Amino acid sequence: MNNLTRKQRKMLYRILSAAALLIAVKLLPVSGWTAGALYLVPYLVIGWDVLWKAVRNILNGQVFDENFLMALATVGAFATGEYAEAVFVMLFYQTGELFQDYAVGRSRQSIAALMDIRPDTANLENEDGSLEEVDPEDVEVGSVIVVKPGERVPLDGEVLEGASALDTAALTGESVPRDVGPGDAVISGCVNQSGLLRVRVTKPCEESTVSKILDLVENAGEKKAASENFITRFARYYTPCVVIAATALFLIPTIALALIPASSQPAFLAGTNWTGWLHRALIFLVISCPCALVISVPLSFFGGIGGASKCGILVKGSNYLELLSRAETVVFDKTGTLTQGSFTVTALHPVQGVTEDALLEAAALAESWSSHPISVSLRKAWGKEIDPNRVTDVEEIAGHGVTAIVDGKAVSAGNSRLMEREGVQWEPCELPGTIVHVTVEGRYAGHILISDLPKPEAKTLVEGLKAAGVKKAVMLTGDAEATAKAVARELGIDEYHAQLLPAGKVERVESLLAKKSPGAALAFVGDGINDAPVLTRADIGIAMGALGSDAAIEAADIVLMDDNPAKIATAMRISRKTLRIVKQNIWFALGVKGAVLLLGAFGVATMWEAVFADVGVAFIAILNAMRCLRVDEFKK
Repeated sequence: MNNLTRKQRKMLYRILSAAALLIAVKLLPVSGWTAGALYLVPYLVIGWDVLWKAVRNILNGQVFDENFLMALATVGAFATGEYAEAVFVMLFYQTGELFQDYAVGRSRQSIAALMDIRPDTANLENEDGSLEEVDPEDVEVGSVIVVKPGERVPLDGEVLEGASALDTAALTGESVPRDVGPGDAVISGCVNQSGLLRVRVTKPCEESTVSKILDLVENAGEKKAASENFITRFARYYTPCVVIAATALFLIPTIALALIPASSQPAFLAGTNWTGWLHRALIFLVISCPCALVISVPLSFFGGIGGASKCGILVKGSNYLELLSRAETVVFDKTGTLTQGSFTVTALHPVQGVTEDALLEAAALAESWSSHPISVSLRKAWGKEIDPNRVTDVEEIAGHGVTAIVDGKAVSAGNSRLMEREGVQWEPCELPGTIVHVTVEGRYAGHILISDLPKPEAKTLVEGLKAAGVKKAVMLTGDAEATAKAVARELGIDEYHAQLLPAGKVERVESLLAKKSPGAALAFVGDGINDAPVLTRADIGIAMGALGSDAAIEAADIVLMDDNPAKIATAMRISRKTLRIVKQNIWFALGVKGAVLLLGAFGVATMWEAVFADVGVAFIAILNAMRCLRVDEFKK
């Protein structure tokens, strides 16, 4: 009772009151018009709103809906003297509606719980050092806020003072906290577990991570799956058709009874009258109500999206959840997706006459203005303060590398394509890893080997995908052939393509799309920043490690809120489970309704079978749909 809303409690009281009145009238020794008048009391207690909605919808031009069907069926039952059946049908219908409303509310809780990750206040630090509680929307970029232990971070920012552990479970579904200190970025929605943090705000409230996530989830229902659109179209034509069929079921035999002499009547008319055929038509109407499909199918997708959000997987619409269930090919970017994305210099191979320090210094200075992970690893390996005045005329060439003037000398640092572009003879390296070739004044100075280790979770990824139904795993990378081959072999990737420019990745995805089987889908998994064109071109774009990444949230159809590639398989299992439940509900509802409709047309089914075919089927279908919310099995 405590879990019910005020509206649901009121409906429960109406159901109990109407049931009590029905039992009381049933026990009274009355008949005829007196019985009809007494049965009218519980009928109006439980069904007045259905009658009112039916009349209001008819006046607004919306005739064929479940309210119209229930009103027509029960009023018709009253007209034929079946008073108790009329009340029973309305009572069971309203009981089913109450359960449906409760089920929808339960499914929304998983998404509504996300609303709690947006704090209502922020502790704004004034110039005199005092704190003021304000609305996060009123905090400007550059302001300093204080996050106390136990509070949620209200806005995205950078830690100025303090150290703590942040609980990111509401965003990622992971229970392991993340340690932060001065200089680290923090995102809204995380819980500060221990120390006091002073944070400089870097984004306004409407652009914060938590706002983007909430907008994404709230708008997910607008992008409907093909199954949902089918049910919407089906109900639009199905309901008028069954009303016409019910009318024909009543009128044709009734007219035939009136026109054909009793001695010449066919066998199916013998011993019947117009009230019997009217009763069959009313039963037909009750059976035909499409509630089970109209409620359970969207509820299944809603539950699937809500369940995925518990695992830190944000799905932008049920259409993407449905597409993911049909994915047979998954294409991965390598760096940052399958590998850790933190490069380390593992070997220096200078040519004769060049020292290792000179080779590394030239590369580090040339790459000093780039934010690419490889550039960062070179500067980290050099380990000295870089004077920016030593470097001028920097040009970053996408898919090739960097050229710059270092201490007045032309330096190039990049892959073999850059060497070929400059007409420089380069030396190959037998070791697996990313090779950075370096030239000084047009002469080859040697190469640097940089390794990026696979993520621990990636080693079981392909096995998990195959178990989830994926037939082929493909890796695309701009790295050298040897590096790509080593990573693909270690992870069990079926197919790989190396030394690709961004445009080359799109071409490869186009080729794979052309080869896929009819009805199948292709998913591309990338970091959402450099892979936006490929994320957009694939059937489903999945952004990895997107915690706080605006580009990932914008470009991808599905966003994984941490760096765990195993969640791709989790997302696929959730999508396949959701679609399996949707199909079960569709076939179960259509099968039972079809069978009972035939029985009703031949006069075999009673109003009780009709009630089961409507409310009972809806009840079972909704219970089945709520299984989509159970994702604990996937979080292990």
